[in-house]
Parts: sequence; structure tokens; C-alpha cells
Amino acid sequence: MKIAPSCRATAVGSLPYRDADEAVGRVLAAFPEFPAWPQLPNRSFLENMYVQYSEGLPCLVVNREAERVYFDTSGDTMAEIELFYGKVIEADLDRFAISPDYAPGFHRLVETLAAGAPAELACVKGQIVGPVSMGLTVTDQNKRAILYHDELMDAVVKSIAMKAAWQVRELKKVCPNVMIWLDEPYLASFGSAYVSLSDTQVRSLIGEVATAIRDAGALAGIHCCGNTDWSLLMDAGLDVINFDAYGYFTGMTCYPEALRTFLNEGRILALGLVPTSPKILEETVESLAAALADRLETLSAKTGLKTEEIAARCLLTPSCGAGSLSPDLADRILETVGALSRRVRGPGGAEGGA
Repeated sequence: MKIAPSCRATAVGSLPYRDADEAVGRVLAAFPEFPAWPQLPNRSFLENMYVQYSEGLPCLVVNREAERVYFDTSGDTMAEIELFYGKVIEADLDRFAISPDYAPGFHRLVETLAAGAPAELACVKGQIVGPVSMGLTVTDQNKRAILYHDELMDAVVKSIAMKAAWQVRELKKVCPNVMIWLDEPYLASFGSAYVSLSDTQVRSLIGEVATAIRDAGALAGIHCCGNTDWSLLMDAGLDVINFDAYGYFTGMTCYPEALRTFLNEGRILALGLVPTSPKILEETVESLAAALADRLETLSAKTGLKTEEIAARCLLTPSCGAGSLSPDLADRILETVGALSRRVRGPGGAEGGA
């Protein structure tokens, strides 16, 4: 699948609205070319990123009242695990569907686009929790990270992969071009004393899900809102890397050779240049356009690629999800990302071509 990002705009995922119709309307108004279905964590605990994709996992307990999710490994887990793997072997994607209770924004976006998509629609973006963050955040009943339970962690990865493929199938019903991004906030801690995880493990976990997404006919991306080893991710079979280019831009410049190869292979760098914090009130479209020009010049100097070549391989996004912000701030962020994209692309369409 070939798409031309050319500084078009899309969202990271989470938004603070409680109504799916409102959220989808705002997304389509801001990003008619590259809409992303909205996650609404303020609407329900079921839209917490570690719960939203958990339906069908073996031994999982979702306590809505206590707002806690964990795996119960205290009893005989084999029967549940065997039943789960039976579903994986059958490869019936309907059994890995994300239900409307868990993701009304997904279903509402699909319904809206099916009824009448914007003329400029080029690609639809979905997202799913990354296996590293899921494995390190969700624990067993004794608060031991599920990453260290081999059988259950493998089930987590298989489930994420199948649910990502299900998203691709459903989104392709309304648009032939689809991308799915893994949300991996925990990768910002990779390499620290707090995370016991090797390069090989990260590559394997992310690579398995990325392969499932690509095999389903979509582009596989990743979002990490802090610094990490970007060269490792560029080598993990991903088509899109989204990072906080507002607060953590320098980290990306530490990998010029890997980035040059990544871009020369036609892959996409999604610049999270619009801050998802009150700092948005200190910025204008003009100031962010100047910041973008400066960052493109820096990347050009580091990689040896022309600025227009880099711009042609870039998307623009907020720096992170906006689910924890006020609706007013989220409105400002969405409007700014869309306006920034239009500003830098100009009346002719886009820097670096359409």
C-alpha cells in the first residue's frame, strides 16, 4: 500500500469528549484526509487503553467498580488458555472484534464514513495498545507484570495482533488505505533499570503485531511520546513512527543513518509537533510552522536528504493523546494540527508533492 503523507494531519487517538458522535465530528472536521477513530477514556473505564482491547483474553478480570484490570493465575489456567488458542488457530477475526461498548468511536467512524466519506479521504488510522506497554502495565493478582508470564504474554501478543487485523478488515470497508499504530508509552523507559527487556524481545513483540497488520493489508505504525531507541523501532518492521517532535525532537536526531534508511525506503515519520498540554495556548500556527521548518532543516543536515524529501514522508500530529485534557484544549489542539497542515502545504497541496 502506497500513500503520500506530505505533511497531512492525523490524530494520536484519545480525546476527552464523552459522546462518540461529537468526537467523530471533530476528528473529521480537523482531519478529513487522514481521520483516526477516537478513543474516549472519560466516557468509560472500558476505554482505558489497557482495557479497551482486552475482550477475550484468557484469565483476565476487569473490575469496573474498582477500575482495575488484572490476570488471575491462581487457579487452573490451562483450560482458558487452550480455548483462546483454539480461536487463534481458527483465525476467525469476528471472535476478536472490539465491541461498541469498548470502542464506540471506532464503530461510529466506520458508520459515518460508510454513509458518506469526505471527498478528500486518503487513509483511515486505527490504533491499539502495544504489547510491550500492555505486558509491563497489566499484572497478575500478585502485581507481577504479565510480561513475565510466558504463556499469558504470548496470548496477549496474539490477541493484539488479531484485534489489529480485525480493525484493518473493518476499516478497509470504508477506505482502501488503512494504518494501525501501536501505542507504546512504556518504550520511553526502555533501557532503564526499571525495565528488564532486551532489544531482541522488543523487536520480536512489536514485529509480530506489525507483521499481522501488514499481512492484513495496512501500514503498521507506532506512537511513543518520550525518547527511546528509535533505531530499534526502525528495524522492527514498522512503516510509521510517531514521536513527540515538540518536546523530544533531539532524541530522533541521534539516529541519522537509521532515519535516512527509514525514509529512503518510503516509510513515514509522523511529527507530533502540536503540544498536548496548556503550552498549546502559547503557540500559533505561524510559530509551529516556523518550528517545523527548523526541524526539517535539522533533519536534512543530519541525514543528507533534502527538506522537501523529508516533508514528503512526514505526517503531522499532536504530540500525544489528548484524553486527559479539557475539551476546550482538545478543540484548540485539533484545530491547530489541521490548520498547521494546511499552512505548510499551501494552496498547491503539500510540500514535497501530493
